[in-house]
Amino acid sequence: MSLLQERKYTCRVSSTLNRDTKQFGKKFMFDNRDETCWNSDQGSPQWISLEFTEITSVSGFSLQFQGGFAGKDCYVETDGTLKVLDFYPEDCNKVQYFYLKDRVHVKKIRIAFNSSTDFYGRITLYRLELYP
Repeated sequence: MSLLQERKYTCRVSSTLNRDTKQFGKKFMFDNRDETCWNSDQGSPQWISLEFTEITSVSGFSLQFQGGFAGKDCYVETDGTLKVLDFYPEDCNKVQYFYLKDRVHVKKIRIAFNSSTDFYGRITLYRLELYP
């Protein structure tokens, strides 16, 4: 089960396509619906930041992109400065799992997409889950 279903957190994203949060907002990464998603606007880098109300243990995460709009050169950062993982997702629609080398105990975690498989740098993400 995703930590995001059992912990209180706030989410921030780098951008939303055409600033249309009603259609493409960050909340759609967490609604468990296959037909909704977060779409970033164009430009790189793009990122997702999660801040928890209390220290939270994280060992891994999963992402589900739309093929053609996936992150390429990506990393995970904790508490604002410490890079804990570089990762390279496939350009596909399936759920992809990534695991940290060591479990981290954090209040803030950020997933950054330095580039995208989309020519304009857009990211389309249907699902984001974190695991204890």
